Amino acid sequence: MEGKEEDVKLGANKYSERQPLGTAAQTDKDYKEPPPAPLFEPGELSSWSFYRAGIAEFVATFLFLYITVLTVMGVKRSGNMCASVGIQGIAWAFGGMIFALVYCTAGISGGHINPAVTFGLFLARKLSLTRALFYIVMQCLGAICGAGVVKGFGKNLYETNGGGANVVNHGYTKGDGLGAEIVGTFVLVYTVFSATDAKRNARDSHVPILAPLPIGFAVFLVHLATIPITGTGINPARSLGAAIIYNRDHAWDDHWIFWVGPFIGAALAALYHQIVIRAIPFKSGRA
Repeated sequence: MEGKEEDVKLGANKYSERQPLGTAAQTDKDYKEPPPAPLFEPGELSSWSFYRAGIAEFVATFLFLYITVLTVMGVKRSGNMCASVGIQGIAWAFGGMIFALVYCTAGISGGHINPAVTFGLFLARKLSLTRALFYIVMQCLGAICGAGVVKGFGKNLYETNGGGANVVNHGYTKGDGLGAEIVGTFVLVYTVFSATDAKRNARDSHVPILAPLPIGFAVFLVHLATIPITGTGINPARSLGAAIIYNRDHAWDDHWIFWVGPFIGAALAALYHQIVIRAIPFKSGRA
């Protein structure tokens, strides 16, 4: 019997657990929390990598608006959803472009491509205020240029089919639109935090490689759910670019929703991830 007990003990202890569970996972054996980004970092302004990152955000948002708004125009032009890619195709265009662009730019700028994502990461102290403001400006400029190129392909088609501008659709109230934007952006930004969590990266090497996939898929799912309500914003730069180029009164009537909603959703996601998901439990003073 003693020999069998030894075998059991040896079997139980032979292989150490690869990933601790529960609060045991929140140790510093394999990971140390990086210091929060400073509010202002003047040294960034003299660094080429800072401007390179901004250019990457501009180009990525430009391409994002170009492909997605052009897809929307193609669907609207057909007049029959069954004769085109339909709502599912529009959702795939948005989600697929985010997947591709995050993959391409993550190592340069972080692959934000969205002021709401930038705002959420800023609240979590992942980047400085200087960088956050620079990113948002470049994202908005890229979005305006991307929508402008689409309009250049066919001004009449663009203007008669809404220009891809976000509005609260008939049958829904402004409150409905605001709620849809808050929840939709929460889903996106929460996914961004979870997919790019450095602590998970330290334990699971596959996480950073797969990060663009869940982010793009979250965008796809949110579009499926909320295109009928607001056309799906969840990205203030995307909404601003289309509104400026389309430039009709009804595109501006509800425009505030597509800034306030995403920023609230991003803030809630940042708070939830940092305070609840990543909270370090209080240690008891008793030994």
